[in-house]
Amino acid sequence: MTEPSTVSDKQDDQRLAAIDLGSNSFHMVVAQLDQGEIRPIDLMSDKVQLAAGINEKRYLTDEAKQRGLECLSRFAQRVKDLPRDSVRVVGTNALREAKNSREFIEEAEAILETPLEIIAGREEARLIYLGVSHTLADDQGSRLVIDIGGGSTEFIIGERFEPRTMESLHMGCVSYTKRYFEDGIISASNFKRARTAARQELQSIVREYRNLGWNSAVGASGTIKAVRNICQDYGYSQESITWEGLQQLRDLLLTFKHSNDIDINGIKAERKTVLTAGVAILCGIFEALNLEKLSFSEGALREGVLYDMAGRLKHEDVRDRSITALMQRYHVDQEQAERVEQTALLAWAQLKESWHLSSKHYDMLCWAARTHEIGLTIAHSQFHKHSAYLLNHSDLPGFTTREQQQLATLVRGHRRKFPKDEFKTLPKRLQEPYRRLCVLLRLAVILHRSRSSDRLPAITFSFDSQTLHMNFPAEWLSHHPLTEAGLEQEASYLESADMKLKFS
Repeated sequence: MTEPSTVSDKQDDQRLAAIDLGSNSFHMVVAQLDQGEIRPIDLMSDKVQLAAGINEKRYLTDEAKQRGLECLSRFAQRVKDLPRDSVRVVGTNALREAKNSREFIEEAEAILETPLEIIAGREEARLIYLGVSHTLADDQGSRLVIDIGGGSTEFIIGERFEPRTMESLHMGCVSYTKRYFEDGIISASNFKRARTAARQELQSIVREYRNLGWNSAVGASGTIKAVRNICQDYGYSQESITWEGLQQLRDLLLTFKHSNDIDINGIKAERKTVLTAGVAILCGIFEALNLEKLSFSEGALREGVLYDMAGRLKHEDVRDRSITALMQRYHVDQEQAERVEQTALLAWAQLKESWHLSSKHYDMLCWAARTHEIGLTIAHSQFHKHSAYLLNHSDLPGFTTREQQQLATLVRGHRRKFPKDEFKTLPKRLQEPYRRLCVLLRLAVILHRSRSSDRLPAITFSFDSQTLHMNFPAEWLSHHPLTEAGLEQEASYLESADMKLKFS
């Protein structure tokens, strides 16, 4: 991609902010990007415990939503003077699970004036690994990274800055507190049940992870940090959490009957409520993976988001690699995809001002053009629907679930009748620009239906009064009846979508 980003390419004096809406805590880091390095200049966090506010019907309660929105109001004041493209907001397991998360997202976006991206579990794992890797020494050999969150726990094995395998399991210190330590009651039997549940959850990955192996194990985020600090303060272990030290901490916790009774130096009241569940999960992890010790990294999801943003500024976007891998996996005709992409971008360049399209739309149009035919591997009939399904449901590192939905919507609409209702599933602010992007993709596909390597003539695109005009050199269309027939059919399709197409 050659179109410049809307974010300044100047590497000096560039400030970035990452906001992580976790199931237990909301975190924000504001950092200075200096010569490619991230230097944090401000940190904020709040124990919102969003997951604790999900009721038995999987709805966020009004109280939980209010806690989250009040926290975001404080965060918003801190980042209000930053360019919107310098702020990225990601939500994790609690917002993935809550049935009414859309309501919270819309209110949060209004407060922050920035899109809120719900990331899939494996994407969360990738970003965690990126954050950890950038805050540790660049050692040789593979490392296992573990992050216990409020609603999920991520496991990654990788080398240097590249993850090799990633998984997100449904166990977290908040969800396990609700399930096994109801009303804050602590007992040996409850602890055993939670630890056993964690081991059972791990069974799906134990064999693969043990076979891959690792040279070192690293933990991240609040639960593991709290355990590390307690073990050091009480002399249970030194730099790393050891199995012996973890057992001593377990025994200490079992001397208390209720989470309110926990009297441990440096542990805040909000951490007390979820500490026992977190330790039970960590015990299950140590047992299932035969860990001897676990070191700690200050880097985690929010740092990973920052480094991912920095990579995009330098045009090192992992999403490009994901799309390339997808094309290879489904044997895309790369020459055809390139022809469609170049023509769609030619139209984009001529219409971006009148249609108010940005560089983000440019990227999506590129990726849609490259992947619109991946569904042909499944079947030719309705292949645009197969392509959309694959884009929606594949693990695509770097993409949020919303971005995958947007990309799938473009590809779903690239042929046949214009699917107006599909675009209504997108946020309102995205519906019109994505309808227009889809039109550009549709026209590019029509112009290259013959799959010929011959260059197209100079075509001009313009727009006025809900009418899209395409102008060809004299008599070119009369010598290309397949293209002319395709445009006539397209004009009929677009008329049903309240857009007129005229060509000459």
